Amino acid sequence: MTAAPDRPLDEPERLDWLHLARVEGLGPRGFEALLRRAGSAGEAVRLLADPAFAPGRRLVLPKRADIEAEFARAEKLGIRFLALPDPEYPALMRAVDGAPPVLSVKGQVALLARPAVALVGARNASGLGRKMAGLLASGLSEAGYVIVSGLARGIDTEAHRAGLAGGTVAVLAGGLERPYPPENLALFDAIAEKGLVLSEMRLWQGPRGQDFPRRNRLISALSLGIVVVEAARRSGSLITARMAGEQGRDVMAVPGSPLDPRCEGSNDLLRDGATLVTSVADVLAALPTAAQRPETRLHQFREPESDLFLAADAAEGSGSHLARPVPVHGHADAVLDLLTHGAIDIDELGRMAGLDAASLSGALFDLELSGLIERLPGNRVAQGVMSVPRE
Repeated sequence: MTAAPDRPLDEPERLDWLHLARVEGLGPRGFEALLRRAGSAGEAVRLLADPAFAPGRRLVLPKRADIEAEFARAEKLGIRFLALPDPEYPALMRAVDGAPPVLSVKGQVALLARPAVALVGARNASGLGRKMAGLLASGLSEAGYVIVSGLARGIDTEAHRAGLAGGTVAVLAGGLERPYPPENLALFDAIAEKGLVLSEMRLWQGPRGQDFPRRNRLISALSLGIVVVEAARRSGSLITARMAGEQGRDVMAVPGSPLDPRCEGSNDLLRDGATLVTSVADVLAALPTAAQRPETRLHQFREPESDLFLAADAAEGSGSHLARPVPVHGHADAVLDLLTHGAIDIDELGRMAGLDAASLSGALFDLELSGLIERLPGNRVAQGVMSVPRE
């Protein structure tokens, strides 16, 4: 949908747009077709209410009272609905095919007018991956870019935290009353106050498996480019990368160890033409200038196996991809999941794992006895030779 910004809708018009957007079975392209046929959202709603109107697919028009209740609920919670004609609707998103007709937003809406970069990656990210995400987010934030991500565990979490002071946008798979995962509720509240949270779903709708790829297309649509920091071959981050390429965005990736399955997908992106990123400077050099139109900057990547990608997002993957030749207990599994074959400072590892010094020391001792880690000079640690990837 490529409608140009017109004027802020008045309340009856906004209710009509929300009503039409909430029609079950009607996607953004169907919305546009109905709008074109009827001339306005209000007329389209009246057309759907006419028993004589028989579209080619089943469409369920919600009751007007339900739409008014959602509208009133949003107002009470400080949530706004932005429709495509609104000048504040993000311009980059408006230009993509299948842009959401209505977005629910809470926070600093002015962030949508600033240039943005998406940072995404593994939920069970390594400690070094999380550190890299934080460094990139803070550096890009200092350079004036808004950080966009999906509020997921791991890389998304680090990106939002590091970008919060300079501006970050969290895109949700469910409604704004159902932030996910639950452990990021405090982060969600902080972003809603200092940054911006955004969704196309009903306020109270919880996230479903099929909603995560839909969310991913919004993450890329908001951004000039996307940086992938650790991604397995069948992961939601690669869906975002594919959609970014289709939308003409710059696709970038941080290289990772070939021995770590969490990096197989991101390494594949680099092999297939993504821009290699090892620093903030690499990202800044790859981003389009103000004179360049994002839709002309296409990248082609191999088409993924869509059913497997959907399953990966639905699963909200957790747990380690590393072999466990010797049983470990207590906090050791959580610590091991943060490690790669690259060295990380032990104090920083403890912060990421949320462990006090005694608990971390015990976990590292268990892992060292099992041959799963290697202590290195300078108070650092890395995966040991027995921590090999699963086939």
